[in-house]
Order: sequence, then C-alpha cells, then structure tokens
Amino acid sequence: MKVGPLISIIFQLLFELIQLYTWVVLLACLFSFLIGFGILDPRNQIVWKMSNFLYRMTEPVLRPIRNILPNVANIDLSPLVLLLLIQYVLIPVMAKIYGMLMLGVA
Repeated sequence: MKVGPLISIIFQLLFELIQLYTWVVLLACLFSFLIGFGILDPRNQIVWKMSNFLYRMTEPVLRPIRNILPNVANIDLSPLVLLLLIQYVLIPVMAKIYGMLMLGVA
C-alpha cells in the first residue's frame, strides 16, 4: 500500500474539518448577535439547542483566547482572533507539512 495517497486523503480531511469548524465559529457569532439583539428568543427550544451546541463546540477553543485578550468595550474579539489564527497560522503550517511529506520540499 502506498503511503502518498493516504497522506493526501488525511490532509484533505483535516482541511475540510478546519473549514467546517470555521463555519461553526461564524455561525456561533451570528447566533450570539441575533440573541443579543433580541431577534432570536433563547427560550425557544430549537434556538436554545442550536445555541447550546454551538457554545459547546466553540467554547473550549475560545476560552483560552478570551483569557489572554484584554476587554475591549465589552466586545468579544476571541472569534476574530481564532479565525485569523486558523487562516494565517494553522492552514499555512499544515500546507507546509503536507508539502514536506509529499514533495520533500523544506
């Protein structure tokens, strides 16, 4: 069995999972805004379940970022920092590792 196609599949799956998580973070931000402005009612069971799911998916990653960031006028900038870290640190590092494994490029 060749290792090259397996590595390619694994990295493609990782990239897709990162993109999916990016959408989860964006959706959590949108839900937070809609609940904060009173457009969605958190007493509604469907809204509460979706909000709870999004909170549980994003909070373990966002909490350490919130602990580091200073408070800026009661605006939570941790999702923005997370999305920037994903876009400009995690994805390029993974692409570099993939290139090193597949092509032997340093």
